[in-house]
Amino acid sequence: MALAGKLEINFELKCSADKFFEVLSRQAHQIPNASSGEIHAIEVHEGDWVATGSVKLWTYTIDGKPEVFKEKVEVDEVNKSVSLIAVGGHVLEQYKSYKITLKTVSMAEGGVVKILLDYEKLKPDDPPPNKYLDFVIKVVKDIDEHLVKA
Repeated sequence: MALAGKLEINFELKCSADKFFEVLSRQAHQIPNASSGEIHAIEVHEGDWVATGSVKLWTYTIDGKPEVFKEKVEVDEVNKSVSLIAVGGHVLEQYKSYKITLKTVSMAEGGVVKILLDYEKLKPDDPPPNKYLDFVIKVVKDIDEHLVKA
């Protein structure tokens, strides 16, 4: 059984792809306001809110349990993508590596967010991170709805 894998999905945005990318790449501190039921706080641990290589600590609830996710961010302005690479937190209890990439694509109305979750399990019997993908989709939906109302 393979330990490495990928999960991916496209999510259709109601807001503009540029607005969505702006929140992901420069205004992550606003995400708890948009998705307060899921994300409780995001704190900068190294760097700042916008620089590639900055490290942030996310506090959230998934499946009714509080967790943390410490990530290093990579921002690709040309391709309008943001990658969050796990450097600590609960996901690394089951996964040797874990990386979420969100790529925004503009359309005539709204846009699309391509969500790609790359991972490597620690043990063959560990499940794929479907619950984390579902969680990311919920947060993306919350941000999109928040931006439409703004």
